[in-house]
Amino acid sequence: MKRCLTALVSLLTFWGSLCLAQTDQPTIKEDFKPSTLNQPGQEYPQVNSQGYARFRIKAPQADSVKVSLGLGGRRGTILTKSEDGIWTGTTEGPLDEGFHYYHLTIDGGIFNDPGTGNFYGSIRWESGIEIPAHDQDFYALKDVPHGRVEQVLFPSKSTHTSRRAFVYTPPDYDKDPTKRYPVLYLQHGWGEDETAWSHQGHANLIMDNLIAEGKIKPFLIVMTYGMTNEIKFGGLRNFDIKPFQTVLVDELIPYIDANFRTLSDQPHRAMAGLSMGGMETKTITLANLDKFSHIGLFSGGTFSLDDVNNTPGFKEKIKLVFVGFGSRELENRGGRPGFFGGDPKANADALKQAGINSAFYVSPNTAHEFLSWRRSLREFAPLLFKD
Repeated sequence: MKRCLTALVSLLTFWGSLCLAQTDQPTIKEDFKPSTLNQPGQEYPQVNSQGYARFRIKAPQADSVKVSLGLGGRRGTILTKSEDGIWTGTTEGPLDEGFHYYHLTIDGGIFNDPGTGNFYGSIRWESGIEIPAHDQDFYALKDVPHGRVEQVLFPSKSTHTSRRAFVYTPPDYDKDPTKRYPVLYLQHGWGEDETAWSHQGHANLIMDNLIAEGKIKPFLIVMTYGMTNEIKFGGLRNFDIKPFQTVLVDELIPYIDANFRTLSDQPHRAMAGLSMGGMETKTITLANLDKFSHIGLFSGGTFSLDDVNNTPGFKEKIKLVFVGFGSRELENRGGRPGFFGGDPKANADALKQAGINSAFYVSPNTAHEFLSWRRSLREFAPLLFKD
């Protein structure tokens, strides 16, 4: 457990900042358009066809304005003030495709950009910007049947309150009242909450499109808060999984099985998570082989043969182990041995050779960011709940 947490802390620290595309910077094209995440009628922020982002903020009394991009706001863009009190600036280089958090620092105070929508990340509501991805069709809103994302409040005796979860039900859920469905419990990362996978991740649209294309069997997705954010960034090695494990295994799963038409046995229940949610997934599933049969880690560690051999019953009970990373995460390992608890691809290959259904996926040209995780979900979902 401690080794897993230490690896995750290193991972978050190393890749938490926004990763700029590793290309020579060309002349910036002036074909900027409003980001798709902008508030209605707002022209800024804007992105161009090369992936540059441009910001425009009205703050006539301010002395300094900076845009801070990425987890923790580690990548900065300084804005310049014009005579009319308008601050503008463009990122130094193109950004990776996909979703990125950001916020404004105005005279030392942190604010959100009024031009765009807000998304919970970095333990606060952050602004968001979307750099169009060349393969965005798989999470696009299309004219296909759509499922629902429903908020539920479930009782939690262990925390003396009611807790919130979001449940995705597939498009055909209400058509046949006798049909039951498998369930994937899908966890967010550190600094985020139970809204992340449907807002930033577009998990519901990914599912709708895969179902419409006949690539997956319909199943439910349950997303709840992983109780991670009381731990400050950099202090994750002190995180105690037990309270959340109790909430998930002893309270949420029974509630979902009692209130939705689920297939409530182990072969039809999966768990996956991104980043810290991957660490939670690995820890909880290894301790509850009788509850979960399919496991997915998205930029959240790896499974080694030692993990398997140290967990009695793993080979017999686990039907799938999926590990996904962004390519930049693997390229930038820094030569540190055991950085991910062993080389993730080598671990995946070793599991295959041991007769375990193991899948390894690398998202091209992405880092520790949501496009890596959207793609991982797209790859993971069709592998679930095979007969």
